[in-house]
Amino acid sequence: MKKILLFVFFLSVVSVTGKTVHHNDTIPEFMKGKFKDDYGIKYEISDTLWTQLPRSKYRIVKWNLQEQYLVARNNDGNPGEGGLYTRIDFMEFKNMSPWKWGYCLTAYDAKTDVIAESMAKADRKRPKTGCNGFPFSRMKINE
Repeated sequence: MKKILLFVFFLSVVSVTGKTVHHNDTIPEFMKGKFKDDYGIKYEISDTLWTQLPRSKYRIVKWNLQEQYLVARNNDGNPGEGGLYTRIDFMEFKNMSPWKWGYCLTAYDAKTDVIAESMAKADRKRPKTGCNGFPFSRMKINE
């Protein structure tokens, strides 16, 4: 019985490819759907895929809701940084209608998911400059 439990645990940690699978939280409801940022760029976001239209896709490998970030692998066909890793820090806004939430690309060209995740987090106390000296990109529902 112990061997079976150990085997099941091993399968839950290692994928078929032999790479470590991260324990994931799931997407916050306020981030699920179609959005437009304050620069006019459109997005479609699900629990596994972040799409910046028209051509950039990021496969989400980890959600960390407690620290408010996600880590994703850049699609090989992206216009830039294909196959590398991105860390996206996010925050929900209160009383800032129509802007619901904002995000910051803390890392966009890391060689591994571990390196992307270890990048310094964004400063949510200063959303106008807390993204490496720049503002968080503000997101509203795209209707």
